[in-house]
Amino acid sequence: MSKRPYPALASARFLLPAFLVLVLGGCQTNGIEDVTGALGAKSETAARSDAKPELDALRERYRAKPSDPGVALAYGKALRDTGQRAQAVAVLEQAVLAHPNNKALLAGYGRALADSGNFQRAFDVLGRAHAPEDPDWRILSAQGAALDQLGRNEEAQQYYAAALKIVPDEPTVLSNLGLSYMLQNNLAKAEQVLGRAYQRNQSDVRVRANLALVLGLQGREAEAEILVKADLPPDQAAAKVTALRQLLAKKQQRADR
Repeated sequence: MSKRPYPALASARFLLPAFLVLVLGGCQTNGIEDVTGALGAKSETAARSDAKPELDALRERYRAKPSDPGVALAYGKALRDTGQRAQAVAVLEQAVLAHPNNKALLAGYGRALADSGNFQRAFDVLGRAHAPEDPDWRILSAQGAALDQLGRNEEAQQYYAAALKIVPDEPTVLSNLGLSYMLQNNLAKAEQVLGRAYQRNQSDVRVRANLALVLGLQGREAEAEILVKADLPPDQAAAKVTALRQLLAKKQQRADR
């Protein structure tokens, strides 16, 4: 693959970033959080502050109607969005027990389990959230991400391939697939796939962060830093470059052990 910068990197202007959740719904635990967590678009504190009024309102609705699956799903998602992972699992688990065939609840519960690091259980629950005759590409990609966390990269890639048959070149799936290759240390393939995701959606900050990491791991720090700093004020850009450098240094230390 060419070592020249990506076409958009030569431009002085970039599209405004729009925060992408990895298909597990923003869950970045252990391996994948280690990859992209420090480069996310919003700090956890800011995310919690922004979501608090909505969370308070949903809590009251849930207390009034705990058996309503739509309310439980919305409340569980709000809990996940504010980092209250154990509470999200508890709420959604109760909802699934009451509505065991509700596909949307099963999908939300599976994502909450993944947030909490219970990847095998998440994979199993997500498998109940759609039928083989009516597959959901988002769930297929989420199952792939869970398998990657379990170290089952080749199996994960089969799920991403199935998802891409439904939505060819979907950047969120490509981003997960690129990370899967990165976890196998296949950096050239990871760059190729993440480059496709980036070309499909250059405004996607999580895709940019993942691509920047893969470029940095190949020793192309200048290109990586351009991606990380896109459209950010100088202080935020400097903080994200520092985060990227620390992440690369940590991974290099692990490789040297």
